[in-house]
Amino acid sequence: MRPLNLRFRLMIFFMIISVSVFTIAGIFSWRESREKVDEFFDTYQIALARQLSTADWSHIVSETQKISDELVERIDNAEDEDESIGFAVFNNEGRRIFHDGENGGDFSPFGKTGGFGTERVEDEDWRVIRLMSTDGKYIVAVGQELDFRHEIVEDMFEEFMMPWGLGLVILLLAIILMLTREFSSLNRLAQQLKTRNPDDLSALDQSGIPQEVSPLINAVNQLFQRIESMLQRERNFISDSAHELRSPLTALKVQLEVAQMSFDDPELIRQSLEKLEQGVDRSTRLVEQLLAFSRIEAGLNALPKSNDELDWKSIINQVKEECLPRLESKNLNFIIEVSGLPPFRNGNAVWAALMMRNLVDNAVKYTPENATIKVTVGNKEIKVCNSDTIVDPEDLVHFGQRFYRPAGQKIEGSGLGLSIVNKIASIYNCRTEYANTKEGFCVTIYASGGKECNRSAITGVSA
Repeated sequence: MRPLNLRFRLMIFFMIISVSVFTIAGIFSWRESREKVDEFFDTYQIALARQLSTADWSHIVSETQKISDELVERIDNAEDEDESIGFAVFNNEGRRIFHDGENGGDFSPFGKTGGFGTERVEDEDWRVIRLMSTDGKYIVAVGQELDFRHEIVEDMFEEFMMPWGLGLVILLLAIILMLTREFSSLNRLAQQLKTRNPDDLSALDQSGIPQEVSPLINAVNQLFQRIESMLQRERNFISDSAHELRSPLTALKVQLEVAQMSFDDPELIRQSLEKLEQGVDRSTRLVEQLLAFSRIEAGLNALPKSNDELDWKSIINQVKEECLPRLESKNLNFIIEVSGLPPFRNGNAVWAALMMRNLVDNAVKYTPENATIKVTVGNKEIKVCNSDTIVDPEDLVHFGQRFYRPAGQKIEGSGLGLSIVNKIASIYNCRTEYANTKEGFCVTIYASGGKECNRSAITGVSA
């Protein structure tokens, strides 16, 4: 079962609360009105009974009743409320000697004296008070019909609650209109999202949106920005991959054609196959670098988390073993110094090894024979220097850019190695510096401000 929408739920909630409060107020109002009416008429009956108990009834004759009735009949509209109250006077023998001319004539001479009681008078409930006269010879009974009191309470309650009931209806209508108006902006936003082009990742318009919904809209806009960034990275990756793979694939095709045309020349076929093998190796390396860079640029949240303690000495030795054949072929001296804190101590071992592998691989490629490569870890830095190597200062500012290679460079490469180093360092909030020093060309990864890089950002790829 689908839950009711928020606007309808709020309407139901306000209606229930308002009607409940109105009902409770009505109940209290009814009880308070009834108590006040009873208090008022009881006081009135007591006052009337007191006055009648002090009168001199010894001179009452039969004609007195008739004269009293005639006088009352001459009063305009006296009959309207004549049945609502009555009184009667009895002597000690229980004989009625005087009454109001209407209901008092039906009062019983017997009943509770000195207080109120409920009695049946012509099949109606009456509230009656009886008092002994001051001379002790007569009993005065004053009564009022209870239905009359109830009608008074109902009239008072109706007059009191009617404006409030009307106000409640107006309030509920105002709430419905207000909720409809306030939710209309959300409905427009929903319609905007429903009809939006899938390629449109621009920020949502927040005009007219309630302040309480703004955090949600901001989060959606931030999500759009991340999606746009991800799509842009994918487009760049596809474009760069297509551009960079075109040249080696073309060279492979040329070498294949040369081999096909050289069946009668074994030496030429051998040379072509060697170049084909070199081209395949270059293409494989390029694809590996492209995939590595793509995985890094894909973002931290898209990859499994890892926050292991890094053994930099072991990582560097492992990279050295991988590069050992090339180190020996160029007679390079490889020095490792791990004597202090690295820029970050915890992270993903695969990324750390990838970063170090690209640093060392870059150094091995561009260091001349019989030179020295020195890897230093300490003072919250990682530094890789290759001696006897100087880089044009104009090229230094471009290092770390994707696919950048200095003009006239004859050593094969993809131009992605230092880009990968730079990207991994930035993920750990570290900085990368390229400089010519007295030790040669050095790449330094360091924690800015002398503090250890932020480890809260460490997540990485699985092995």
